Amino acid sequence: MAQRVMILATNGFEQSELEKPKANLEDAGYETVVVSLEDGQIKGWDKDDWGSPVDVDLTLDEATEAEFDALVLPGGQINPDLLRVEDKAVQMVKDFNTAGKPIAAICHAPWLLIEAGLLKGRGATSYTSIRTDLANAGANVMDKEVVVDGNLITSRNPDDIPAFSNAIIDALKRQSAKFTEAA
Repeated sequence: MAQRVMILATNGFEQSELEKPKANLEDAGYETVVVSLEDGQIKGWDKDDWGSPVDVDLTLDEATEAEFDALVLPGGQINPDLLRVEDKAVQMVKDFNTAGKPIAAICHAPWLLIEAGLLKGRGATSYTSIRTDLANAGANVMDKEVVVDGNLITSRNPDDIPAFSNAIIDALKRQSAKFTEAA
């Protein structure tokens, strides 16, 4: 049975930061499930204008952390800003962390990690404009294409998607190996 990855997003996600990791994960044999606040479709932001819609597979009300092996949080300015004020979205991030499952956040998505209180003393990176927010939340801020600190995976921008995707895949492989050893 393929490992399942939740991609939590809403309108205004950065198009490439949802679609490319999703495709990379699927190409590597993982099942991806787009979870959002409402059913139907969500619309991306593609560089400087609205992008293409993406189908929502489950609403946040229908999804639980227990059904998934990892959480991916696409960036963009609008998407994580809307999600970080939704108690259920922040709780979902906390639930994945409590379970020790990989949480991958790119660009502005570390705002959700801040809101969930996960960055104090942890290494992280993000889009340039929110690095002060990360530092104020107690993170050890780095300017690297991907930073992995325990179960947290962070990246800066769309240029980092290959390294971001590879870090998620590596985390899922490690998690699968631990599960296999325990069985």
